[in-house]
Amino acid sequence: MLKGRNLIDPMDFTLEEVEEILNLAENISKKREDYAHLCDGKILATLFYEPSTRTRLSFESAMLRLGGKVLGFSEPNSSSVSKGETLADTVRVVSCYSDIIAMRHPKEGAPIVAADYASVPIINAGDGGHQHPTQTLADLLTIRSIKGKLSNLTIGFCGDLKFGRTVHSLIKALSRYENNKFILISPKELQIPQYIKSEILEKNNIEFTQVENLEQVINKLDILYMTRIQKERFNNEEDYLRLKDSYILDKGKMDRASKDMIVLHPLPRVNEIDYEVDKDERACYFKQAQYGMYARMALISKLLGVI
Repeated sequence: MLKGRNLIDPMDFTLEEVEEILNLAENISKKREDYAHLCDGKILATLFYEPSTRTRLSFESAMLRLGGKVLGFSEPNSSSVSKGETLADTVRVVSCYSDIIAMRHPKEGAPIVAADYASVPIINAGDGGHQHPTQTLADLLTIRSIKGKLSNLTIGFCGDLKFGRTVHSLIKALSRYENNKFILISPKELQIPQYIKSEILEKNNIEFTQVENLEQVINKLDILYMTRIQKERFNNEEDYLRLKDSYILDKGKMDRASKDMIVLHPLPRVNEIDYEVDKDERACYFKQAQYGMYARMALISKLLGVI
């Protein structure tokens, strides 16, 4: 039973519960009009303490397409946060006005604090460089819809693996499916955090390799998950400028890949995927954005217990 639950970490739900959400999302994608009034009278609050376009609009679109309404802020300076209100108090108050809250915050662990004080379900819409579980649902739905499975895959993650919360969340989620292998492609400075390696990959005897060269491994991949080098996570601009163009996926690199490899990206992109790649049928990142809305529609419905 998912009604009233929070989603803070990808591991909060069992595999069976994840499948329940994905199955509903798939049904919604096929016949959206059947779900147009599922959340009539319900209100989603979006508390975004950090800039976002896709995730915030995806949540808002999801709730509106379910027949519900949306309130919230996309800039903390336009709220009482600018007056010094604590996260705990903000969440307590907003719980009085809404039925469910989606929150993005620059500090790791902030959604856990929010869940302690909220009287409605909390959805983590990204906390710092830590986790992004609803993007993970979008990614899983995309992979399952296109590949027809979530196991026996070789997944390459490329770019900022240190601060990339979408990467951390998806590795955790895919590690629960059988016989998945990971190839981690990044500069040494942006390698995957030690806790992901030790607590998820090594602890569960999951096969993974760390490399710096994309061209050498792209032909081995079923999925290439590209990420942006995130300027906002760097304390030193020199380091960002030195690393920002480490990987650029172009037609030449795509020619080395298998014909059924797919390319995903959580977006936004800067210049890590050349626009000519968009014409390649293996480029699935805009489909991924649409699947994200369906995944969030399913999640909201399940946490509110309306289906």
